[in-house]
Amino acid sequence: MASLSSRVLAISRPVTLSIASSLLLIDLAVILYGVFMRYLAGGAPIWTDELARFLIIGSVLLGAGAVWIEGGHMRVALIESLLPPRLCQVLNLYQWLLTLSLAIAGTVISYRYALSVSMFTSQGLGVSRTIPMFSLPIGFALLTWHAFWYGPAPLKTLTEDTA
Repeated sequence: MASLSSRVLAISRPVTLSIASSLLLIDLAVILYGVFMRYLAGGAPIWTDELARFLIIGSVLLGAGAVWIEGGHMRVALIESLLPPRLCQVLNLYQWLLTLSLAIAGTVISYRYALSVSMFTSQGLGVSRTIPMFSLPIGFALLTWHAFWYGPAPLKTLTEDTA
């Protein structure tokens, strides 16, 4: 199981990070286009602000699961270093179950929300609000996916090298 989970993560992590990075690159292009149009051409289309907002939200949510498994998110790991090994294992199991529970709940709730706003259209883009809102359940589902395959192992911590 350990080799299967590491292979799954070795494939899904770079894919989700690549998609999230692509969304950030597109977001940068949209923002630069909006700035160019606003300050050099005299007025930006209304859709640039809205699209930039949706792209940044989507990129953050899509990358959250991959960042979670590599320990790149903000957290305090002091308690883990102070506990004896057996209690640390219990804490890791608790953290994993809590993360899975919250990610599954976030997936279900945000999926229902995304469907509930289908009758509304966005002001700038003129598309159903369901389309950009689907980044929420997709992001939470990817967090669930990555957390599930990572398992209740200790989360990595980022350390500062003092060389």
